[in-house]
Amino acid sequence: MTAIVLAAAVGALFALGTFLLLRRDLIRVVWGLAIISQAANVYLLAMGGIAPATAESVPVLAGHGDHVPETADPLVQALVLTAIVIGFGMTAFALVLSYRVYEEHDTLDVTDLGDHE
Repeated sequence: MTAIVLAAAVGALFALGTFLLLRRDLIRVVWGLAIISQAANVYLLAMGGIAPATAESVPVLAGHGDHVPETADPLVQALVLTAIVIGFGMTAFALVLSYRVYEEHDTLDVTDLGDHE
C-alpha cells in the first residue's frame, strides 16, 4: 500500500511540474523546475528503501544487542539532502533572474520575451 501511495505522489509531482513548465509565465516555469527536482528527490528516497541494519553496516547500533532496528540507506539520504540544498539555491537564483528580466522587459510572459529579441 505504501508503494502505491509513493508512486502516486511522485507521479502527481512530476505531472504538476510538467504542467507548470508548459505555462507562459516565467515564475510558473521556475516553480515547475523546483517541483520536478523535488519529485526526483522523493523518487530517490522511495527507491532507497528500508533494509535490516547490522552492527557492521551502522556502527552506532553496535551496542544495542540483538535487536537492531531497520534503517534507511544513509547514502541515499545524504545525496537527497545535497540535492535539496542545491535545488533551493537554483530556485532562488532563478527567481532573482526572473525579477531582473521583469525589470528589464516589464513582462514575465515567455512568448513576449522571445519577441523582444
